[in-house]
Amino acid sequence: MNNWKFYNTLFARFILVFFLLAFSFFLFERGFIYNAALIFAFAILACTEMYFSIRNKLLVYDKTILSILQNDFSTNFPSAYKNDDYKNLHLLYDTLKEKQHDQTSKELIYRSILNDMDTAVLILEKEKENWTIFIMNDCFSSLFSVPKVSNWEYLKNYLPSLCQEIENTGFSELKTAINIKIEQQDTQTFILQTSQTESFNREYYIVLLDSIQRVIDKKEKEAWISLMKIISHELMNSLTPIRSLSQNLLEIVDQDHLGEEDLDDIKNSISTIINRSDHLQFFVENYRKLTTLPSPNKKTTSINLLFEDCLKIMSPILKSENIEIINEIDAFKTINIDKNQMEQVIINLITNSIFALKEKQEKKIFLSTLTNNNRLFITISDTGKGIEPEIKNKIFLPFFTTRKDGAGIGLTLSKNIIEAHGGYLSCQTEGEKTNFVICLMV
Repeated sequence: MNNWKFYNTLFARFILVFFLLAFSFFLFERGFIYNAALIFAFAILACTEMYFSIRNKLLVYDKTILSILQNDFSTNFPSAYKNDDYKNLHLLYDTLKEKQHDQTSKELIYRSILNDMDTAVLILEKEKENWTIFIMNDCFSSLFSVPKVSNWEYLKNYLPSLCQEIENTGFSELKTAINIKIEQQDTQTFILQTSQTESFNREYYIVLLDSIQRVIDKKEKEAWISLMKIISHELMNSLTPIRSLSQNLLEIVDQDHLGEEDLDDIKNSISTIINRSDHLQFFVENYRKLTTLPSPNKKTTSINLLFEDCLKIMSPILKSENIEIINEIDAFKTINIDKNQMEQVIINLITNSIFALKEKQEKKIFLSTLTNNNRLFITISDTGKGIEPEIKNKIFLPFFTTRKDGAGIGLTLSKNIIEAHGGYLSCQTEGEKTNFVICLMV
């Protein structure tokens, strides 16, 4: 509506100027030279006024659009500009200004979150064929003593090993360990993880670096907290009733006369104290098994013979549970291990599989071996109920168990034995099938 008003006014001015020039020409032809000159002067003034009016309006448009293009929303236009002919223009300006402020606020929040992280974060942005540093968080800057630069080539002067590793992969996605020397300090090992992403035709490359020692410390702390919770729970479950019963016994024996009912209470209390003491002793002995594991006495052992001996021991329970063993063990493979300790591991894993198959109609345990890159992989699988996702991260914790009669040290002890052999024990779930994989160096 306002634009139509402007166009109507402009059209009226144009008609007026045209009329004045035509009338001036008419008077000039009739010989009224002075009158024609006066009318012509009025036409020039009207034309000049029309020019400056259009120019001023275009300047306002130009200034506003330039501010928008430069993301400069600091300009304060007179309130009169926000009315009449400029209403829609400034409605656009104010809308974009509000969105820009909202975006700036979100960016500040995102940067604040990144700066509060204790993981080193570096985000690169691709401009034409070159990469520039889009964001470097405080952890990255302080950890590697690097100023917050925006030039990738400048960063290479500070961290050549990191930049070289990334460039060698062509800025592709990777996850690896990398050694980085920080100024004059010793070389440190970091976990390097990178990823690529695109947004509105812009390409970004995200680099995450975490100190392996920090990750280990965090895992150790979490493990100790979990262990102390379990130990505290077991101790309190035994000590609380023992103390309560001891106090009750003290009150009974302080009586002048002990009746038959009092003697029964004493017997029951002592029996309960003995049971709880036995449970506590059993718990402590299991803890000692975990903490006093002897170093493996390694000898060359046939894997086939190892499993034959284990299956002989487990044969009665396997038959009673009607469990079928699918044996795909390499009969000719040998490895340098402590046979007694490794038997303990395999028996623990087969026992877990037997427990998982309790409620299953089809009861099968699969035994297999695979050699790859100087590593021997021993897999013990079952078609049991599988491991629930919420407890998968807890199964190797000391004293964690889902069995009423379980001590909760079988998997922990097995893991410690395998690690003492220089290998690792892992658990993988495929639907309802659970695979425990032992990896050992050949």
